[in-house]
Amino acid sequence: MADEHPAGGFSHLDDRGELRMVDVSGKEATVRTAVARGEVRISAELAERLKRGDIEKGNVFAAAHTAGVLAAKRTPELIPLCHPLLLDQVHLDFALRDDAVDITASVRLTGRTGAEMEALTAVSVAALTIYDMCKAVDREMEIGRIRLIEKQGGRSGHFVREEKT
Repeated sequence: MADEHPAGGFSHLDDRGELRMVDVSGKEATVRTAVARGEVRISAELAERLKRGDIEKGNVFAAAHTAGVLAAKRTPELIPLCHPLLLDQVHLDFALRDDAVDITASVRLTGRTGAEMEALTAVSVAALTIYDMCKAVDREMEIGRIRLIEKQGGRSGHFVREEKT
């Protein structure tokens, strides 16, 4: 049977307060989706170079896309108590602005848990890849605003973040 949250407690702690992976064996497998977003704040010079595709290390967005997909697939290797999941789809989008790159990751799977951490991990690693590939041009880049935008499926239902402008 799936673990229940102790009254007022955390699901990743046992009755002795020790960390443990939650037992999800009693939960029904459902279609689950999650969308996460983040951004890399960049200089005007870097924005222009990205528009021209003028980065010495190569195609920044192709590398960041690949890194994000691989990161989503490897989330349980990076986040200690995450369950290994079979992902049906991982997709990343990049929007270049004059002062930032917006990153959106979408994850879809059928399982007993998951999707949020995989989407958040995809955004995080894609952002780190952009930083790595562009640091020779702009060492003042900032990675931030990484957040869950939407989640569907599972017992907790549908969540949609109200984005603040």
